[in-house]
Order: sequence, then structure tokens, then C-alpha cells
Amino acid sequence: MQIAPPDYDRIFGALADATRRDIVRRAVDGQEGISELAAHYPMSFAAVQKHVAILTDAGLVTKQRQGRRKVVRTNREGLRVARRLLDRYQEQWTARVDRMSALLAEDPHEEPPT
Repeated sequence: MQIAPPDYDRIFGALADATRRDIVRRAVDGQEGISELAAHYPMSFAAVQKHVAILTDAGLVTKQRQGRRKVVRTNREGLRVARRLLDRYQEQWTARVDRMSALLAEDPHEEPPT
């Protein structure tokens, strides 16, 4: 069975919105339902539902029914996927900056090694 690669565009597209980032932050403890989340934002309940749906589709949060409430929880594995990609980018850029620093530190009058 082959596992599909993560959909980074969907993950980072979901995190591009400040409200959705805040929902992920609030959902870490998994204590708030969608109604409670909606109380934090100057938008309709339906708009918050759409934000939660986008985060769910991206794999960043999950919804779990507890009685009549749908509790929103952060999906830690979804956040790990995003973190792994960011770590790779950081490694690449650190290596590039180190190479540029080394080039700039070279004496331009020095003969290149043969």
C-alpha cells in the first residue's frame, strides 16, 4: 500500500489565514466546540465552521462529537508534517547562507586552488 505524499499546499494554505492559525492554537487542549470557538471571533458561526472545515481537510485539526457538541482538537501529526517541511527548508537555507558567507570571506586576490 502506497501512502500519498502530504498536500503541503493545502496545509500551508490553511495556515495562511490568521483566524485558522488561532483556531489551531486554541484547539491544542481539545476543550472547545465549534460554538465556543465562534465566540472568539467577530464572524458568524457558519464562517467559523468553514474555517474548521478547511483545517480539517488539511489534516491540522479533527472534530469529535461529544454529546451535542463537536469538539475541535489539533491533529499533532498534521502539524508534524508541516514542521518537517519547514525544517528541511531551514536546513537548505542555512547551508546556502553558509556557502555565501564562505564565498564572501574569500580573498578576491587569492589564487584559486588547483
